[in-house]
Amino acid sequence: MMFYNRLLSLALLLTLSACSSISVDDYALEQPTFIPEQFFNGPLLASGVLKDRSGRVIRRFSADINAYWRDGVGTLEEDFVFDDGEESRRVWTLTPDGDGSYTATAGDVVGPGRASVAGNAMFLDYVLRVPYGDRTIDLAIDDRMYLLSHDLLINESQMRKFGFRVGEIVLTIQRQDAAN
Repeated sequence: MMFYNRLLSLALLLTLSACSSISVDDYALEQPTFIPEQFFNGPLLASGVLKDRSGRVIRRFSADINAYWRDGVGTLEEDFVFDDGEESRRVWTLTPDGDGSYTATAGDVVGPGRASVAGNAMFLDYVLRVPYGDRTIDLAIDDRMYLLSHDLLINESQMRKFGFRVGEIVLTIQRQDAAN
């Protein structure tokens, strides 16, 4: 019986260690180096899809983004157009906290979000309040951005409610002024 208990403990330990989450620091040596003050500066164009919990694409969208920095604080004015004609706007504020981290706020974000940058990656965790029927619900968002080149970023976002995955967003963001 002792052998089976040890075997079960070892299996549990291996399972838990396999579930360790990926950290932004895992990308510290990846290139090109993502510097938010450089990439999020000037006109940007985003295109993406919203997937349901099964992975099926349920909406498509594009967004024009006006990004700029004043007094060390970044602003991203995002104007979305969805495939059904719906339009929406989100304005992010990024305030550097030092050591490659930022506080991120927006009108439909509950409390401050936290962004960390290392290498070619930026991870942003926040709670998004979204319309749902006649009310709103709060979704935990795990947003992961990877700089692919000076002008192109890919973004994956996992949406969770009560710890369960309820959807995903996948998008690209392209800089529109290659002169920068």
